[in-house]
Amino acid sequence: VQLQASGGGLVQPGGSLRLSCAASGRSIGDATVAWFRQAPEKEREFVAAVRSSSFQKFYADSVKNRFTISRDNAKNTVSLQMRSLESEDTAVYYCAARWPHTVAYYHANQYEHWGQGTQVTVSS
Repeated sequence: VQLQASGGGLVQPGGSLRLSCAASGRSIGDATVAWFRQAPEKEREFVAAVRSSSFQKFYADSVKNRFTISRDNAKNTVSLQMRSLESEDTAVYYCAARWPHTVAYYHANQYEHWGQGTQVTVSS
């Protein structure tokens, strides 16, 4: 499977962005798909994830109530709607997929398939 992340850009604090992760080569309808981010000189950190069968969603505490992850299995995509963006959200955002689901969904090393990343910069 190939994952393509898009939608990043420059936004002012308090603004919104919508990231998209498009899959090709295989359906991600039965995958757990996650978003991670990595800021300069920091480790890659978990942002959000969505399971397949239950559509159960998981969020990092830092983004809860601001970010929403969703999936469209018909389009083979997973999106991340980001609102009330803060300077601390500045990072390269990556989508990742794995089969099957794991309770360690928040660990980057649990994911075999990654997109190339899209830059999100929150600045005035």
